[in-house]
Amino acid sequence: MADDLASPAVLKSAGPRAPVLVAGAGPVGLVAAAALAEEGIPVTIVEAERDLPDGLRASTFHPPTLDMLDRFGLSSILVEQGLICPQWQFRDRRDGPVATFDLSLLAGETAHPYRLQCEQWRLTRLLRDRLIENPAVNFMYDARAVDASQDADGVTLVIERPDGSRESLQGSWLIGADGARSAVRKATGIGFEGQTIPELYLTCSTTFQYQEAMPDLTNIAYISDPEEWFVLLRTTSVWRLLLPTDANEPEEVMLSDARIQQRMQEVLPKAGDYEIRHRTAYRVHERVAERYVSGRILLAGDAAHVNNPLGGMGMNGGIHDAFNLAEKLAQVWHGADAALMGRYERQRQKVARDVVQQQALRNRATLNQRDPAVRRASLDELRATAENPARHKEYLMRTSMIASLRALDEVA
Repeated sequence: MADDLASPAVLKSAGPRAPVLVAGAGPVGLVAAAALAEEGIPVTIVEAERDLPDGLRASTFHPPTLDMLDRFGLSSILVEQGLICPQWQFRDRRDGPVATFDLSLLAGETAHPYRLQCEQWRLTRLLRDRLIENPAVNFMYDARAVDASQDADGVTLVIERPDGSRESLQGSWLIGADGARSAVRKATGIGFEGQTIPELYLTCSTTFQYQEAMPDLTNIAYISDPEEWFVLLRTTSVWRLLLPTDANEPEEVMLSDARIQQRMQEVLPKAGDYEIRHRTAYRVHERVAERYVSGRILLAGDAAHVNNPLGGMGMNGGIHDAFNLAEKLAQVWHGADAALMGRYERQRQKVARDVVQQQALRNRATLNQRDPAVRRASLDELRATAENPARHKEYLMRTSMIASLRALDEVA
């Protein structure tokens, strides 16, 4: 188990040549690694898989995230590979559009006044291409993080190979970006309290062109219904459909061709079967780690906070963690007081609790509301917000995560 080293004086004693270890080669880990490498800091990245994961995970990039990635010259490449979405909307399943939000109102606040639909694996491959050119960066695949510890001289990360063998890596700091089940977080004994959403989320990817069958459909749409809400997200190649699912339904039924076709036909009846490219079901949690910093061990992304995906804030919030963490850790590496890392925790933990989780929960409540009067009032409020230019922009500033980033300076 990792000791909690609280004294900045103890933390400063590590040798400067030991690399920063990064557990997890997802967007969060690789953004942190790229930002540190840019500062001349050696980095070792360990990834449990044999190659970078390429599953259909997060796909929404918010405006400030693209602004940050401009630093690496990657946003323009992602834009070429993705789908620009200047608008997104809430809809009523029966009555159609309720409120359409226009991100072009953010021109002047961001260089990217739109959401970008682009699979996260495209970003991780671009980051890897950038990092492998740096001789101070080392990638280790088939290396699952299983334990971590620390002392006055640095950190030790234990990795496990596919054959069960283990080895220990030495570093100056360790960034746990190894997901919601983070072994790094567990090794520190940091609590991860919160709640589990009662239903599972089922996602299906299809080549069917929903925009041709649903009037005025934007590329990102949250569809409210008292019986069964759903979400539609478009990428360059497929539409992704997200459906809440009874957790008691057996997985072999839930993911079967017959059941998926049935549910998709209920969303939008059509002649013939839907072509399904991908399907998965997963549990959804709302949790925030009680600490992001334990001595030399730092948490970021899903290892530090998880939330439901309604609003596309999970990956984006994790990337924002990574930039914040790397900026402060680079200062510490070059001589600043290690107590600075405490501000990383205070800033990013506040955003996770007060912004990311709350917005995701509000979105779910809006979509899932069953009381007719409450549901009508909620949708009327969204409609009124969209129709008022000042409120419309304020809402976009909040939901695009720009407002929360600008408020960080107020967090000491």
